[in-house]
Amino acid sequence: MEHSSLLLIAMFLMAFCLLGHWFTRTIVTAPMLALGFGAVLAWGDLVPKQITQDHLHVLAEISLVILLFLDAARIDIQSLLKRHRWPLRTLLLGMPLAFLGGTIICWLLFPAWPLAVAALIGAILVPTDAALGQPVVTNEDVPERHRRAITIESGLNDGIALPVILMLAALIAPDAAAPAGGWVLYTLLQVTLGPLVGAGLGVLGGAGLLMAQNRALTSPLYEGIATLSLAAAAYFAATAAGGNGFIAAFAAGVGFACIVRDRCQFVFDFTESEGQLLSWSAFFVIGALLVPEAVASLDIPMAAAIALSLSVVRPLAIWISLIGSDASPSSRLFIGWFGPRGLATALFALLVAEQLAPELGEFVLHVAINTVWISALLHGVTAVPLAKAFAAQISGRGRSAR
Repeated sequence: MEHSSLLLIAMFLMAFCLLGHWFTRTIVTAPMLALGFGAVLAWGDLVPKQITQDHLHVLAEISLVILLFLDAARIDIQSLLKRHRWPLRTLLLGMPLAFLGGTIICWLLFPAWPLAVAALIGAILVPTDAALGQPVVTNEDVPERHRRAITIESGLNDGIALPVILMLAALIAPDAAAPAGGWVLYTLLQVTLGPLVGAGLGVLGGAGLLMAQNRALTSPLYEGIATLSLAAAAYFAATAAGGNGFIAAFAAGVGFACIVRDRCQFVFDFTESEGQLLSWSAFFVIGALLVPEAVASLDIPMAAAIALSLSVVRPLAIWISLIGSDASPSSRLFIGWFGPRGLATALFALLVAEQLAPELGEFVLHVAINTVWISALLHGVTAVPLAKAFAAQISGRGRSAR
């Protein structure tokens, strides 16, 4: 049975990769397939016994460190501050509005839980994952500015949301003994030491990489290993100093991006190759170990909260954040809809669930996992047709203007 299960997984991965380019033109996405295949194996009692919750937590932490670092490292921070007004608006205004709206919705629909729990769920549901709408961000018929706005927001919002999520989880954690110096000092150290250590190491690592490149001391192979080692170093250094390692990994990516800019092709190559495999693996394990139980817990209030988060809260927050900009109404709707909840939402929920009381941790995790698979389905199915329709509308508007 074990060998049969592993054979099925290997055959599935090979079949998907052989048809991968064709899938990019359909409504089926890799995360959708990975989640679905994992859930099917679970329902068929075919999940290999080698895959356990412990493995999931290890995979989640590794994936989260790499995801946070690479998402930040891919962004041209200096250009963002100078030119990209749409992403800045969606991050600085849209994110807080989405958090506030999600908190209110969860507070109304989950009255059994206190407001802090509603705020935690609202924060976990804020980060977006452009990978779930890959046909949108890779469709060159969609204007580059729109694709860039979606990609930049997705790359940065997970790292921005993380400190809020961690602070709310610490506040809600049962019987949490106040650390030395009290909660205020603890929180301050978590959210300041992490960024300081991470950004410092990111800047130093970036400078060291440029120096090695200029003196022909390294090569792309070694640059890749060095980059991943830098992300790990930021995590462990911040943890040792009393800060948060995940926040440090994100800050290290920001510092690295400010120095290196486009001089480290590995960051982009890894994201498109090995990073994809890591992401698929995480989605598969989530589907196999978490989706069946989450689906069984899905009730009307939870389904309503998820539906409102995806179709009302985020689109409305993005619409408001772009008021006063040159974004057309259709552009606001397009960017607002394509904010899929993906790996960051699932991994953040896994990260905090073990800190909470068992019943509460299970509830928060189920909300997050149900949101992820529903979002993967809805955004995956709509990505290709809506991208084509929007591109045709923009093209038609351009022709009529001429």
